[in-house]
Order: sequence, then C-alpha cells, then structure tokens
Amino acid sequence: MEPESGISPPRNPTQFSWAYLSRNLILAYQSLGVVYGDLSTSPLYVYRSIFVGKLQNHQNQEAIFGAFSLIFWTLTLIPLLKYVILLLSANDNGEGGTFALYSLLCRHAKFGLLPNQQAADEELSAYKYGPPGHSTSSLALKRFLEKHKRLRTALLIVVLLGASMVIGDGVITPAISVLSSVAGLQETEQHLTNGEVLFFACVILIGLFALQHFGTHRVAFLFAPIVIIWLISIFSIGLYNTIYWNPKVVFALSPHYIVKYFRETGTDGWIALGGILLSITGTEAMFADLGHFTALSIRLAFAFVVYPCLVVQYMGQAAFLSKNTSSIPSSFYHSIPGSVFWPVFVIATLAAIVASQAIITATFSIIKQCHALGCFPRVKVVHTSKNIYGQIYIPEINWTLMILTLAIAIGFRDTTLIGNAYGLACMTVMFITTFLMALVIIFVWQRNILLAAAFLLLFWFIEGLYLSAAFIKVPQGGWVSLLLAFVFMVIMFVWHYGTRKKYNFDLHNKVPLKWILGLGPSLGIVRVPGIGLIYSELATGVPAIFSHFVTNLPAFHNVLVFVCVKSVPVPYVSPEERFLIGRICPRPYRMYRCIVRYGYKDIQRDDGNFENQLIQSIAEFIQMEAVEPQYSSSENTSFDGRMAVISTRTIQSNSTLVVSEQEVSGASDSIQSSKSLMLQSLRSAYDDENPQVRRRQVTFQLSQSPGMDPLVREELLDLVQAKEAGVAYIMGHSYVKARRSSSFLKKLVIDIGYSFLRKNCRGPAVALNIPHISLIEVGMIYHV
Repeated sequence: MEPESGISPPRNPTQFSWAYLSRNLILAYQSLGVVYGDLSTSPLYVYRSIFVGKLQNHQNQEAIFGAFSLIFWTLTLIPLLKYVILLLSANDNGEGGTFALYSLLCRHAKFGLLPNQQAADEELSAYKYGPPGHSTSSLALKRFLEKHKRLRTALLIVVLLGASMVIGDGVITPAISVLSSVAGLQETEQHLTNGEVLFFACVILIGLFALQHFGTHRVAFLFAPIVIIWLISIFSIGLYNTIYWNPKVVFALSPHYIVKYFRETGTDGWIALGGILLSITGTEAMFADLGHFTALSIRLAFAFVVYPCLVVQYMGQAAFLSKNTSSIPSSFYHSIPGSVFWPVFVIATLAAIVASQAIITATFSIIKQCHALGCFPRVKVVHTSKNIYGQIYIPEINWTLMILTLAIAIGFRDTTLIGNAYGLACMTVMFITTFLMALVIIFVWQRNILLAAAFLLLFWFIEGLYLSAAFIKVPQGGWVSLLLAFVFMVIMFVWHYGTRKKYNFDLHNKVPLKWILGLGPSLGIVRVPGIGLIYSELATGVPAIFSHFVTNLPAFHNVLVFVCVKSVPVPYVSPEERFLIGRICPRPYRMYRCIVRYGYKDIQRDDGNFENQLIQSIAEFIQMEAVEPQYSSSENTSFDGRMAVISTRTIQSNSTLVVSEQEVSGASDSIQSSKSLMLQSLRSAYDDENPQVRRRQVTFQLSQSPGMDPLVREELLDLVQAKEAGVAYIMGHSYVKARRSSSFLKKLVIDIGYSFLRKNCRGPAVALNIPHISLIEVGMIYHV
C-alpha cells in the first residue's frame, strides 16, 4: 500500500477519476470539523485583542482599515501561500508536521543521531523522495552539517522545540476556546457566577476529551456540520456588514493601508501585532493533521471555503467598527444583526468548542512521530480508522492533555493571559517550520540555496515581527507556553539521549563472532528443542545479552533468531518489505537474524501472525540462499552475510512449507509432548484468562520436492521441528546507569530522568505484543 494518508493518488492525469475526487471532497468535508475549527473561530476575539491594549488611543477608521489590511495579507501570505501552496507539497508520503520534515532531511543526509540505519533501508519504496543526486552547493553544506555532531544535535533540539510547542498548543487551545464560549454565556445570563461558568467550562472540556476515543473519523462527521454552518454564518454577516455599513473597506485590501497603519500607530501598532497574530492561530494544524486527510482535501477546504469566509468576515467587522468604534470590546457580537443574534450565538459557542479538536488531533500525530523516531517514551497508539491510515488516538496523552488543560483553565480563568501564551506557541512553531522547510528545499527538492534563502528571509521577516511582539507578552501569560514546551522538550530529549547511549553501549559491547565460532555449533552447551527469539535493538552483530545468557544457563534452543524491531525514517513500510532475513553463523549453527522494519506511521498490530510469518520468511531465505550465492554466508569470512528482503507475496506463492490451521480452544491437544505438564497447565490457564488473544494453531509440513538439496531439506526440517517444539521470546531487562566517572548532569539525566521515564512507560514486551507466557527476561546493567 502506497497511499497518501490511505488514498492512492492517480498516477497520471488520465487516471483522474470521479471516485478519487469524491473521496477527497468527503475528506475535505471532514477536515472542516477537525483542522479548521480553531482557525475559523478567530473572528470572535481578534479585533478586540488588537485594539483593547496599546491601540486604545487609535480607534479610528484609518487604524481599523489598516488592521484589516494586515489581517488579509497575513492570511494570504502565511496560511495560503506558505502552507497551502508550498508546505503541503513537502509532505512525507502524505504525512505532515515538523517531524515529517525532519525525517525527510534524515533520509537525504546523515542528520540522525541514532546509528541504526542500514543501506537496505534506502531501497524501501517509500524512502526515495525528490530528484536524485545533489547540487554542488548543497553537497558542500550537507557534508559540513554531517561532519559536526553539535550542529546535528542543535537541529534535533530545534525540531523537538517545534514538536513541544505543538503539544503545548494541545493544552492551551481547548482552555481558551471553551472559556471564550462560556464567557459569552455569562454575558447573556448575568446571574451566573464566575465559579459556575468555570464549572461549565470544565464539564465541556472533560466531555471533549472523552469524545477522542471514538476517533477522528467519527468526531469529524459530528463536528464538520457545526463548522460549515459557522462559516456560512460569518460569511453572510461579513457580507451584510460590508454592504450596509461601509463598502469602502474593500479598498483596504491594498497593502498601502498597512503603511498608513504603522505611520499612525508606530510602536503601539507593532505591539498590537500580537492581536493580529491570533487571526492565523490554528494554521499549523493544516500541516500537522495532514496524516489524517490528504493534501488535496486540505487545499480544497481552505482555498474554496475557509479563506473566503474569513476574509469577508474580517472585512465586515472592519466596516462595522469603522462606524461603531465604541463596539470594539465586543466587536463580533455587536456586529451581528439583532434578528439572527441568538442562532449565531449558539453556533458560535459550539464552534468555539470544536476549535479544540484540530490541535488535539495534531498532538496525537506529532507524538506518534516522536515515538517512532526514538524521541518519546513508549505509549499505546490506537488506530481508529480502517480507511484513513493516519487517524490515531493515544489514551495516555489524551488524559494528560485533559488534566493540564483543566489546570490552566482553573488556574488562569482569564482568556487574555491564555491568549498571550497561545500566540507565542503558534508563531514559534511557524518560525521553526519555515527553517526546516528551507532545508527541505535545499536537500530534498535539490533547489538552489539562493531560492531557499529567499524563502527563509521572506517568511522569517514576516514571522519575526509577530514573534517579537508575542515575546513582549511573556510576563503576561506567555510564560505558560514556554514552560509547557520546556517540560515536553526535556522529556523528549532525555528519552532520545538515553536511548542513544543504550544503543551505543550495545554497539560497542557486541559479542565477538570469533568467540561464537570457537564454541562450535553446540555453542558449548546443550541445544534443546524449540526456537529462541532473542530481541535486541542492534541491527548488526550479536548483543551482549547472548553471552550473558549462555554463561549463566547451560542450555539454549536448537534454532536461534536475533530479532531487531526498528523504525525507519519513512511514514510506512509495506508488508512486502517489512522483513530482512540473514544468517549470522555457518549453517550448522542454526542462527539467523531478522530485522522487522516499521515506519513512523505504521501501527504494530497484534494479529498473532508474527511467529508464522517469521518461520516462513526464514524458510524462504534458506531456499533463496541455496540458489543465489550472494546471500550465502559461506563465501563471507565474517559469517554475517548479506540480508535479503523477504516478500510475503513470494512466501505465499513459492513456499515449500505446507501450512494448516485449526482453532485453538481450551487446553489444546496440539501442544507437543516434549512440553511439561506444568507448561501445558500454565498455557491453558493463560488462554482461559485471556480469551481475546487466542489464535489459530498453525502447523508446518515440508512439501515433497525431489530436486531439493539434502542440506536445505535438513535445515528446513530442523526449523519445522523447532517450531513444533515451541517458541520462546528472550529479552533483556536492562537497567541503565551512568558511569561513576560521568558528570553530575549526565548522572541526573540517566539515573533519574531516563530511569524514571523507562519505569513509567509501557514495557518493551507490551509494546512489541510479546505473550508473557513465553517471555524470558534477562537482567542486565548498562553503564553508559
């Protein structure tokens, strides 16, 4: 499957079909309820935020027209030009967000810090993106960045800061949206106390987060009609106010009015940019939520629905305020014609609640990407749609966001203070995204550095003005977004640092192959029936856990498979390319390596078929090795030969293993006699306690092929017999500690920070769906 968010785009214009367009139109409809709720509710408070502060002495027609001109050109340059036209084209096979840009960069240059990538990963179908080769100027810059590890670390920190700000948005946005909506209720029902209004806000917030487990698909269909009615309402009101109050506001579309605005307001007008910034809050969700939809659906929804509705609404408000400057503190509600006030008020309240959905969804996407690329502790990821591959729900993050949001709502209660934090977080994300996009233009799109510099300078100049105005508000609530971003960034950097140190320890303490070869095929111990799956993060070599196990126990399984489950910097890996199979030692040792590759969009499903796919893949490799000498380890002095990609389609069509299945229920008679009665009773009890994990009992038989090599037949027979005897999962239970000679900071990060995160996240066995009845954990201490 090679879809962009689950939908295969047409390969050429002649294949453009009505089905493809209609599917994108449906997704565009859904995106209105998920992506644009935040952006479309900004007219509720933008003009008030602009003029209530420093511009109280400039409440006149020229300033109002200038503010509208600024809003119009800001909407045009940042959401429309930067995001819809340019940034959505830089999606990573349908996935968006800061980490999608970072993964693109890591694929085209060695910017990643975790050294677990292999040459075979570059052959993945989803790996290639952009034109091949490098220009002379980009090649020199690429080598410079690859050479200096500190620069690559700085790049990672910048990416983590951007991701942390998005997560911080996921906390701040629901608080400001819901508090704004219930504040309107207090204006109409004046007998309500502040405490009662806050209680209603908390109830709504809890309900909003409780809805998330239904998934983006269901939530979108629930929320999309609200946003559509809201957009139609604000368009109609804006058009009415423009015609009725002051049609001359149309001239303010000219950027000349921006010059007049700053000429009149001066420094006060620059500080007021923090209010104008609120007109584009929620824009980042268009890119971050891309994995839930498609680039075409996002573009259709914004260009033909959201953008014109917002422009007309802001124009109408400016026309109204130019004749009613006293109404600025409640500009939106005062501009509504009296006959439709109550219907619009109700839909505005609902739309403000929906606005929270966009950033919550974006937060799930960002954290899934962080986790897959080794920058976030292991969490449970639930795939909520069979059709759209990127729609996910993360329970732990959902409830954490809810608690933090309630804390901010109860602690601040003032939407002005929360709005200051909100604007700072949004503009910081945009600023970082512009920087990463400039690097993508150079290294991925292979464009001239001057073009990338022009892009960077243009948007950094615009966004820098807004960002500087937002930073002035740090003492007035802006510190909240900085604090949230700092906490999440520390969590992500500590996890990535600890993971990297642990991997480097494994890399430098690999078991020497000469030592294993010196033990002989028996490994100097008793080889018992069965298959031992030894899990390790190493993609090459034999992990230290193996020697630790061998020196402490006198027996090991007849067939040993070193399994490495790793993430690669692509959004998805097709099942046909998931398995890499190789041999570690000569044939008599019966030792293999299996690398299972997942992309950062992939969901590791517990379908109970992993063991069977693994056995079939190894059998396919054994046969492939016999006919294709380049895979044979006998010609490789290291005995750790080339690995082969084993396709599941090839297995199903060419396998010499005959597969038969039967349903397992209760105490299965198919359990081999070589297993003890105690193990049979334990497995029976486990099946009774866990009926949801019952699987089909799969047995393998070797087909009769007269032309098969006797050595190959013998090895396949050993593999089948080992599978029938049972499979054991062997995993290291590691304790990571800093060396005694380490600095105080490193001890603090590893011994306290990283250890705390490891103890309080999902265990690796749970994350890998390993049945605990077959799990063997070997304790090891890592001194990093």
